Amino acid sequence: MNVVKVVGMGPGSESMMTQQAIQALEESDVIVGYTVYLDLLGDRFADKEFLSTPMKQEAERCRMCFREALKGKKTSMICSGDAGVYGMASLMFEIREEMGIKADEIGIEIIPGITAAMSGAAVLGAPLNHDFCIISLSDLLTPWELIEKRLRAAAQGDFAIAIYNPSSKKRHDYLMKACDILLETAGPDRACGYVRSIGREGEEYHTCTLAELRETEVDMFTTVFIGNSQSRIMDGRLITPRGYKL
Repeated sequence: MNVVKVVGMGPGSESMMTQQAIQALEESDVIVGYTVYLDLLGDRFADKEFLSTPMKQEAERCRMCFREALKGKKTSMICSGDAGVYGMASLMFEIREEMGIKADEIGIEIIPGITAAMSGAAVLGAPLNHDFCIISLSDLLTPWELIEKRLRAAAQGDFAIAIYNPSSKKRHDYLMKACDILLETAGPDRACGYVRSIGREGEEYHTCTLAELRETEVDMFTTVFIGNSQSRIMDGRLITPRGYKL
């Protein structure tokens, strides 16, 4: 039975890929992915056949992957971060069913990767060292009303929060809107931070308060971290204590 591998490639640099991910790509005949992610692979996998689709054609990319696998080729689908965190893992299962492909005909193996919440947290300090959640501000696939509900629930539950997709050209004020929702429960001095271009050229991080974050402009390459009520900034890093007695 042929098996399609859905590979989380982390931020993109080889040094931040798991050995399992590198091995899966080395064993592949075909690597399918968004063009930007394929470019990040560099020369190491230049001997592979690369296939891609533009943004917003994720379903077609999955179909392309299965079509190659049905030809008998060893095929991998790459995703930034982790394939199961806002990645292609679930869609691959859905598309296999849509195409009428049986699980014993083409299998699916998910190869985990380092998602931005983990890699960004490591850059920023230890912002997620207690209970936390990840919320995307993109309303492309999730209604904004549901995103608002999740933000309020996270704040009321005193979770540390990692925010994905905080802004774009069409959603330039979404981070401000999210901060306004969090400010209903959290104080303006709540410790926060953000990291841009994690694991890539130009990586930078900043700490700030929630009030300062509200006035901050970020882009789609930025991951934002909101501390819980116990989080604090220590020596320029964002730290959420686990609660150990000192």
